[in-house]
Amino acid sequence: MKPDGFNPSPPDAGVGDDIYALAERLFPICRSITGNGVRQTLDILSGHVGLERREVATGTQVFDWTVPREWNIRAARITGPDGRVIVDFADCNLHVVSYSAPFNGTLSLQELKRHIHTLPEQPELIPYRTSYYAETWGFCMAHNRLAELPDGLYRVEIDSEFKDGSLTYGEYLHRGLTDREFLLSAHICHPSLANDNCSGLALLATIARHLRSRRTRYSYRFLFAPGTIGSLAWLAHNEAGTGRIDHGLVVSCAGDAGGPTYKRSRRGDAYIDRAMAHVLSRESKATLLDFWPYGYDERQFCSPGFNLPVGMFQRSAFGTFPQYHTSADDLQFIRPEHLASSFRILMDVIDIVEGDWTPLNLFPKGEPQLGRRGLYAALGGETSTGLSSIALLWVLNLADGNHSLLSMAERSGLSFTEIAAAASLLAEHGLLADAAFATA
Repeated sequence: MKPDGFNPSPPDAGVGDDIYALAERLFPICRSITGNGVRQTLDILSGHVGLERREVATGTQVFDWTVPREWNIRAARITGPDGRVIVDFADCNLHVVSYSAPFNGTLSLQELKRHIHTLPEQPELIPYRTSYYAETWGFCMAHNRLAELPDGLYRVEIDSEFKDGSLTYGEYLHRGLTDREFLLSAHICHPSLANDNCSGLALLATIARHLRSRRTRYSYRFLFAPGTIGSLAWLAHNEAGTGRIDHGLVVSCAGDAGGPTYKRSRRGDAYIDRAMAHVLSRESKATLLDFWPYGYDERQFCSPGFNLPVGMFQRSAFGTFPQYHTSADDLQFIRPEHLASSFRILMDVIDIVEGDWTPLNLFPKGEPQLGRRGLYAALGGETSTGLSSIALLWVLNLADGNHSLLSMAERSGLSFTEIAAAASLLAEHGLLADAAFATA
């Protein structure tokens, strides 16, 4: 017997607009590795797919790390010598270094500059900076604006707080026919940065919503957690179950015009690496990168104590585009058509994971006569069905019980969809069986 006929995900003409609209709702929120901004973001995502929220208390040990104190900020501003506000957190949440300690005082311009971050090479932009694990305070502003400031005394106010609270993350599990899992993860700790990573959050929430009505072999776990410390907290809490993870993707920077880009897992030859490489072989500007121990949470999932089969999907790779970690990573930088393309790529990978099987040719001596079985007629002129006679012949030739459909697609250069459809047709006509169930 073979699995049910191949049923690829249907197209969704409006999916890019839907993902963009969700990213647009997430964009204004001030997020960090802890705090109410994360909870507010999870509230919005929960409106699209039911999330289970986890709170990990301050001081909890997660491997070699400790969950820090919870941080929240209410307001921050710098007022100039003439009484005018020159920097205001209310205008842009990138203006304050994330995890800044509270401060209230008057400083000279020279003293203030020690706490100001700018980008001299991009003088119109506000940088994004953090100080998660070193208590300090600071502001970020456009370099041109800093250069215009006159000497004098400046009033500085940061209304923030640290408290013993918790780190928050959310997860959603779409249960399949088996408990084998596909993990999809996006970091939730960045503030108003549209590509990095409102796009990733919105994309995965939309994929989760689309899977709710689909019957799947695999269970799909969606994780929305703060970078590094969040994935470590999840791994520490779920260590016993990580052996169920057969495939995984970290998703970020999914909405710009670049790429797409895939960074392989530490294993380098995991099934997810092959599936992503096959799907991206159809993309003219795709880039495949080998694993290296820097980046996002794939570093934690691929650490040697876990070595999970988790790669990273992006469009433009982080750090390679001028908008990265600046105020230029705004809602104009991401577009619905690029979000739709990212959605289609990841759904194609899911289709491979769900639709792959290993067929066995039941008439392996010579080619079976296809014409008398009506198979050539079933092609319908080939272009009308998306099938081709060469796909039938490749499947029959490689169906020796040792080649999965993905292997056949890789060997033939044909798409997985075409190979899977050909195998389904051949099985319907009694020419193939599932090698896993075939008997001598």
